[in-house]
Amino acid sequence: MPISVPRGAPFLLLPPLLMLSAVLAVPVDRAAPHQEDSQATETPDTGLYYHRYLQEVINVLETDGHFREKLQAANAEDIKSGKLSQELDFVSHNVRTKLDELKRQEVSRLRMLLKAKMDAKQEPNLQVDHMNLLKQFEHLDPQNQHTFEARDLELLIQTATRDLAQYDAAHHEEFKRYEMLKEHERRRYLESLGEEQRKEAERKLQEQQRRHREHPKVNVPGSQAQLKEVWEELDGLDPNRFNPKTFFILHDINSDGVLDEQELEALFTKELEKVYDPKNEEDDMREMEEERLRMREHVMKNVDTNQDRLVTLEEFLASTQRKEFGDTGEGWKTVEMYPAYTEEELKRFEEELAAREAELNARAQRLSQETEALGRSQDRLEAQKRELQQAVLQMEQRKQQQQEQSAPPSRPDGQLRFRSDTDDAPVPAPAGDQKDVPASEKKVPEQPPELPQLDSQHL
Repeated sequence: MPISVPRGAPFLLLPPLLMLSAVLAVPVDRAAPHQEDSQATETPDTGLYYHRYLQEVINVLETDGHFREKLQAANAEDIKSGKLSQELDFVSHNVRTKLDELKRQEVSRLRMLLKAKMDAKQEPNLQVDHMNLLKQFEHLDPQNQHTFEARDLELLIQTATRDLAQYDAAHHEEFKRYEMLKEHERRRYLESLGEEQRKEAERKLQEQQRRHREHPKVNVPGSQAQLKEVWEELDGLDPNRFNPKTFFILHDINSDGVLDEQELEALFTKELEKVYDPKNEEDDMREMEEERLRMREHVMKNVDTNQDRLVTLEEFLASTQRKEFGDTGEGWKTVEMYPAYTEEELKRFEEELAAREAELNARAQRLSQETEALGRSQDRLEAQKRELQQAVLQMEQRKQQQQEQSAPPSRPDGQLRFRSDTDDAPVPAPAGDQKDVPASEKKVPEQPPELPQLDSQHL
């Protein structure tokens, strides 16, 4: 789905910086106060990879009074050609300092992107020539990576203008690939079915296509019939009193004097609802967005005479005077009436898909082998870990046994009994012990003298 980006107003009528916003397709919130320290206004993403940098530069420039005055007096060609960029030399020091910091941040971001890209393809320690690689980015001057100069603003404007002009073409190419992928998947699905199932699936598809084509007539975008239908059904006004100027004012939602692309696309909602209903499985909402883009391009091609992507009141009124405004023939031919691709393009697309699928399968197989190798390595590491744990456990057990053996004995009551150094020395025999004395030398111990026995008479 294309991102609709609101544009500004007629260049000479634009408030300060809205002209630059219109040229760059980046809107500025005019209701917000333009304070120097105000934060950047959030806007719809343009889809550019440098969208944030672009938005921040515009918000900083908006705070400088001198630049705003010069911008007010400039025209589209002055902006696109880079003439306005020379006025950057006269902005305040504070603004230049902020712009310098924005550029350094952008260069740092680009360097990180380059390093990530190089790391994904080559060795991480490879020396990268950032100066040379930065040349591939055209929205800033890579020769000066520290300060924001007039050349940077000129490159930013020119690059954004060119990239946004190619945005619709890129969307059409994306839609073509989407349609080819859808057809490729449909054919593969049918091939996977049996004969009877395939016939039933084809019958169901044909029925869905028939229901999708059965819709009311779609008016040519920008034609009298289409605008009158909006005037009557959306605006609730009498179709017999249709007034182009009043219609223009009513649908200039932000009252900036032009119909921008977002305001134009809002006019096509009624026509799109005739063909696409999100509740119906046969209606593809991706095709509806492609239809909306085709309608806008048709109006811009036939109404926007100066091709500035803005429809002024003068251009709008002039378009209502042309013959084509009232003569629309059979009406608008929708997307399904214009095949998005040829059979030859589909064939090349399928070959591309097959090559990519083969590459992904090969990569998946390599990853599977590497996973198995890692699994085996993990098993070996686990086995080694268990062996080490067992060895540590055995060492702990032996250490504990040695400690138990070297511990002092304990008494029966559980208290430790410490032995002196003489505990293990031989105990000398008692003095009276004469085991080892020869029998001839042994002395018989003297018997104590017997006491006289007294009888009862002596008592």
